[in-house]
Amino acid sequence: MSTSSTPTSSEPIWVPDPSVAANARITQFTDFVAHRTGVTHRDYESLWAWSVDDLPGFWTAVSAFFDIRLGGAWHQILDNAAMPATRWFPGARLNYAEHALRMGDPNDTAVISVDESGATSYTTWSELRSQVGALSAWLRRQGVAPGDRVVGYLPNSQHAVVAFLASATIGAVWSACGQDYGAEGAAARFAQLDPVVLFAADGYQWNGRQHDRRAETAALRSALPSVRLTVQVPNLGLPPSAASDTVQWEDVITKNADCVFEQVPFDAPLWVLFSSGTTGTPKGIVHGHGGVLLDHHKLLGLHLNLGPGDRLFWYTTTNWMMWNLVVSGLLVGSTIVLYDGSPTQPDPARVWELAAEHKATVLGVSPGYLQSSAKAGLEPGRDLNLSALQVLGSTGAPLPAHTYYWVRDHVSPEVQVASTSGGTDIVSGFAGSAPTTPVWPGEISAPLLGVALEAFDSHGNPVIGEVGELVVTRPMPSMPVCFWNDPDGARYQQAYFGSYPGVWRHGDWMTRTPRGSVVVSGRSDSTLNRHGVRLGSADIYAVVDELPGIRESLVIGAELPDGGYWMPLFVVLETGHALDEDLCDAIRAAVRTHASPRHVPDTIIEVPALPHTRTGKKLEVPVKRLLQGTELDKVAGRESVDDITALEYFTRFVRTSTDTAPTAQTTAHRIGR
Repeated sequence: MSTSSTPTSSEPIWVPDPSVAANARITQFTDFVAHRTGVTHRDYESLWAWSVDDLPGFWTAVSAFFDIRLGGAWHQILDNAAMPATRWFPGARLNYAEHALRMGDPNDTAVISVDESGATSYTTWSELRSQVGALSAWLRRQGVAPGDRVVGYLPNSQHAVVAFLASATIGAVWSACGQDYGAEGAAARFAQLDPVVLFAADGYQWNGRQHDRRAETAALRSALPSVRLTVQVPNLGLPPSAASDTVQWEDVITKNADCVFEQVPFDAPLWVLFSSGTTGTPKGIVHGHGGVLLDHHKLLGLHLNLGPGDRLFWYTTTNWMMWNLVVSGLLVGSTIVLYDGSPTQPDPARVWELAAEHKATVLGVSPGYLQSSAKAGLEPGRDLNLSALQVLGSTGAPLPAHTYYWVRDHVSPEVQVASTSGGTDIVSGFAGSAPTTPVWPGEISAPLLGVALEAFDSHGNPVIGEVGELVVTRPMPSMPVCFWNDPDGARYQQAYFGSYPGVWRHGDWMTRTPRGSVVVSGRSDSTLNRHGVRLGSADIYAVVDELPGIRESLVIGAELPDGGYWMPLFVVLETGHALDEDLCDAIRAAVRTHASPRHVPDTIIEVPALPHTRTGKKLEVPVKRLLQGTELDKVAGRESVDDITALEYFTRFVRTSTDTAPTAQTTAHRIGR
């Protein structure tokens, strides 16, 4: 996830309220560190510098501050091996689920689950512990053992949370996939794991329709010969399956049992998350119990200031790492809010309404949702009671500078915009904000604590004020334990450490500003390179996607066989608008003025839709490869794309030389909707 854009202001748009910052958990942590070490840190920058200079001191302080229960026989925090071979807390034993279920008062609400129809369930901490205890005991009776894989073909509901925590309780490895994937796409992920139990809902809701997935579940089950039992979850209340190897959800959670937490090694696999699969078979990324516990306590407790009494609502699906982070809200005692449905059904204000209704303390959405809210003329701060909201998180794509102003003017000037950059790879963040950091429009406030974040130039040297490769120069506990089915670690090594030995290269362009903030300008593997100057696609989207009549846009830079370079801009128009000369001129003028003359595209082409990953990211690299002549089936897996017909549409624009590339003027007349 990469979320910032070109900075536009030297003055912060939001500064911490001293009285609020004084009581924030990060301030309490700073005092805690001072008491332990005798060193006082007067500001965030000083605390961050210490956190990356003294990794053992920082992470033991995090563990002690949040009372993480480390058993076993361990004598060091991390060994001296270079990344990716670094091991954390060797010899320690613990359990993620034990920490997730220990915090809340029995009668308080732990999970609020809402579906698209508005049906809402409230699960108390006592009920959550009871269901997890019953389900984990049932799994044990079925012979599920530590290290076995349990998978969920599930929407974002309380059932997925219970199934995951029950699996973690016994040391089994969890993986989930949303039901917008067909059986083939889900099997491409789950079949790699040889799972023994499958949890599958009867269906899900989206855009006002119920989607029956019982047939897809049967097909998925047939593709997973290792599965011994399937648990059907009654999400829609459809008639249950009569298959002999299928049991019903109610039958596996009714027999009371206490939670018995398997104490597993610090780096024992907790879950497997999968890459998007746009460039081949999805990669299984394995994270460990201990690394997730440490990092998510830090991120949620210190940076987002969450704790008991707070409510975390981040719009996500089970496909995306943000689901995992939302569940971790339980670690710090917060209530988590789950929503299964379209964010704009029945109208664009749906997510804002849910945040108001359930008194969200932290709300997380995509930049696209914020931009569509602005275009729809929404006034959340005026029309809804958002008085509980303290932090508005944004991730998944660059957040344009003007959107910060929209939040200030139409949501609340007191709400902190917490733009974050991170990813599935680390199931966490690299850069973000804290209650003690200012916010500048178009910028991410700072590197996160414990993250040795740098921008490297082409020679591998750190640079300030210049665009460079986003790298992490010291280990993080939430870095993957391994890739699944990568016994010698070769794929893992090549994915992140092939460019700079011992240094994590994430694949984003980033700028560290002189004031310490961060600007992420897009993926480095989809770089625009005009006349030797590297450009970020985010700078173009920040301008074009806000123009009247433009729904969204996509830009790529394609090196052509004749040595030429073609940089087209593809646009999807709002209903009732046409790509005429006036609109083309307006696009070029806006890009030239608000980005730079180098950012002006060679041609502007209207398309009916853009392809995205299942988590909403624009498919820049697959489109670029298509335009360079690569066959469709070799640029992306069909199940990894939200709309394969949108991707297929781009095959008509294959170019072999600059002579065959249309001009903006001819494009406006030749390409229909």
